Amino acid sequence: MQKSWSLSKTSYSLELSIAFGDRLALAHPAMTSKVANSSGSDNAEAKLSPSGLPVREVPGGYGVPFLSPLRDRLDYYYFQGAEEYFRSRIARNGGATVLRVNMPPGPFITADSRVVAFLDARSFSVLLDDAKVDKTDTLDGTFMPSVALFGGYRPLAFLDAADPRHAALKRVMISLAAARMHHVAPAFRTAFGAVFDAADAGLGDGPVQFNKLNEHHMFDFTCSALFGGTPPSKAMGDGAVTKAIKWLGVQLHPLASKIIKPWLLEDLLLHTFRLPPLLVRRDYADLTAYFAEAAAGFLNDADKAQSGISRDELLHNIVFTAIFNAYGGFKIFLPHVIKWLARAGPALHARLASEVRAAVPNGSDITVSAVDKMPLVKSVVWEALRMNPPVEFQYGRARQDLVVESHDAAYQVRKGEMLFGYQPLATRDERVFKQAGEFVPDRFVGGEGRLLGNVVWSNGPENSEPAEGNKQCPGKDMVVAVGRLMVAELFRRYDTFTADVKEMPLEPVVTFTSLTRDKAE
Repeated sequence: MQKSWSLSKTSYSLELSIAFGDRLALAHPAMTSKVANSSGSDNAEAKLSPSGLPVREVPGGYGVPFLSPLRDRLDYYYFQGAEEYFRSRIARNGGATVLRVNMPPGPFITADSRVVAFLDARSFSVLLDDAKVDKTDTLDGTFMPSVALFGGYRPLAFLDAADPRHAALKRVMISLAAARMHHVAPAFRTAFGAVFDAADAGLGDGPVQFNKLNEHHMFDFTCSALFGGTPPSKAMGDGAVTKAIKWLGVQLHPLASKIIKPWLLEDLLLHTFRLPPLLVRRDYADLTAYFAEAAAGFLNDADKAQSGISRDELLHNIVFTAIFNAYGGFKIFLPHVIKWLARAGPALHARLASEVRAAVPNGSDITVSAVDKMPLVKSVVWEALRMNPPVEFQYGRARQDLVVESHDAAYQVRKGEMLFGYQPLATRDERVFKQAGEFVPDRFVGGEGRLLGNVVWSNGPENSEPAEGNKQCPGKDMVVAVGRLMVAELFRRYDTFTADVKEMPLEPVVTFTSLTRDKAE
C-alpha cells in the first residue's frame, strides 16, 4: 500500500501547488534532493539569517491535490502513526526539521491541508511568538468547528492575541484561575479519594482501569475547583460526563482515531465529513444550564466589574474553558503521569514516598504550597509534561514573511502560510535535552531547572506567565498543581503500585494491577 501510493519512489516527482497561484513543476529526483538538502537556489545559498545560518527554501512538498492529502491521512492515522509520519519525512528530506507536509483530516473537512511543519525545539519556538504568528481559528489545526457548538461565539482559544476580545476574555479567565487556586487542593483531595477508594475496592475482583475512574471524578473536581457548589454528577446525574464527552467528540472527531473498527469505516465516519452540531444540541443546552447556575457568582462579579463581555458570551466561554481546556486536559494528562510512574517502578516510588511523607506529617492535608516544596515531585510532573504534552500540536499563520531557524539552517516562510508544530518532537529534541526520548524523573531538580524554558505544553515556556496579550494557557499553574497533588497524594497513600499500560493516540489506557498501601497508615 505504502509503495503504490508513494510519489517519491517514481522516477519523477510531480508537485501541484495552489498556494500562490496555479503552478505546475516537474522535477527530477536528484534535483529535488538537492533543493531540499542544500539551498534551493544560488541566491538562497548566498543569503544568511541573522544568526549566520544559510537561508533555504523549505523542503518537502504537498503532492497531488486531493489524492496526496488522502494518502497522507491514512499514513498519519493508520499506516505509520503521528510520530513515524514526521520522522519518515525528516529522513526523506535529508534530516531537515522544517518541512512542507499535509496535515489531516484533509478532504472533505479541510479545504487546505498544506502546512509548514516545525519539528525541532528551535523552529517550534516561532509558534509561541505572538508577534509573528496569528492564531485566529487555528486551535484545531486546518479546520474550525462550527460556532453552533459554542452558543454562536468564538471561544477565547480561537481568538488571536491581537483581537481586542482576547484581552477582555483572557483577563477574566486569569482572574478566575487565580481566585480559585486555594480551592484546588481540597477539591482534588475529594476526587482523589473517590478514585482510589474505588480502585482499592475493585482490585479485589481483578485489575482496575484508571482512565474510567479519572474520567468520571475529574469532571466533578474541575467544576468544584473552579466554581464550587453542586458537582455535575449530582446536579445532572451520571449522564453529566457522557454529555461532556459527546460534546468534545463532535468538535474533535476529525482528529480522533482507533475508536471504531474496522479502520476504513472509522475513516469514512470520522475524517470525511463533519458531524452536525444538532447531535449534541440538547447535551450542550444541559451543560450550559448547569454552568449558568454553578458559575452564577462568578458571572455576577464579571458583570459588576464591567468586563466588556456580555454575560451570555462569558457563560459559553466558561463552558469551553471548564470542559475543553480543564477537564479535557486532565483527562489526557493524568493517565500519562500514572503511566510514567508505573514504568519507573518501585525505586522511584520509594524516593517519592520519602519526600512526600517528610514534607507533610501524618494527619496534615497536602496543599498547593506544600507540593511546591517537593523538588522530585515537581520534576516528575514537568518531565511528564515534557514527554507527553496534553496538546501535541500548535498551529498559526505567519503574520509576515519570516526567516525561521532550525539548529542547522534557516528557512524562508511566506506571509499567510499555515505553520504547524508537533510538540513531542520539539520537547524531545536531542540538541536540547540529554536522553531526550527517556523519562528522567529528576531532570528538573536543582540547576537543571534552567531547561524549563523548553517545556512548552501551555503554549508558552514553563518559566513564563499567562498574560492578556499572549496565548499561554490561563490555567497553566492549576494544571501543574493538580499533577503535583496527584503524585503527592498517591505516594502518601501507597508505597508502590503496578499497572499495565496500553498506548493509544489520545491518552494511554492505564490499568492498575496492584496498589500497596503505606504500612504506617
